[in-house]
Amino acid sequence: MMKRKKSVMRDPVRFSHIVSAIAVAVMHSEPSLAASGPDAAYVKSLAAPGKTVLVVEYYDGEKKVVSRKGYASTRGFQAGNPTTIRVDEKTSLRLYGLEPCEGDVVNQKEGFSGSCGDYALLQLKALSKSPKVILCRAFVSEENAPMQDVTCFGYYNFPGALDTVTSLEEQLLSIGAVRLAKEADGAPMRPDLAAAEKIGRQGYGIWADPRTKP
Repeated sequence: MMKRKKSVMRDPVRFSHIVSAIAVAVMHSEPSLAASGPDAAYVKSLAAPGKTVLVVEYYDGEKKVVSRKGYASTRGFQAGNPTTIRVDEKTSLRLYGLEPCEGDVVNQKEGFSGSCGDYALLQLKALSKSPKVILCRAFVSEENAPMQDVTCFGYYNFPGALDTVTSLEEQLLSIGAVRLAKEADGAPMRPDLAAAEKIGRQGYGIWADPRTKP
């Protein structure tokens, strides 16, 4: 790990950045990925005025929902580290198959210079606070774990600009906030998200720095 530098970022959670980042992910999502997502009307129906709602659905081996847990916050849900969302003092949700790059990264366009982990954390903080609803899915074996491996979708509504339900993992990969983690044999842990990472590698986020390793 390279020595960390001081992080500097101008306006990391600005409205236009969030909207454009989500739009990139939505426009480039492949049909197979979109088809595996939840029903948009159902996700939108979970919204509550003045609050961010987070629901975790737990699935059995036959891909049936066997349990649900719901939470609501007036402040939104905070990122605990570059790939996790903190639900409460006892529970955190880890976006399975994602990881920050190693060492430091420079993105001159965004005015950022610092560690890969700090960059990923800034982006996840912005994206996890913005949705009206966060719907996550996990296997039932994760239900009582303090750190749960999940896949999540967010409902984003910016009147006159954006109204969509989309994958949080796709968003983060598409804007180059993180990369796909790999198995011991080098294969990606989430091959279903390869298309989203390919978008990020076109020069977004961490990939704007030519020093970033594949």
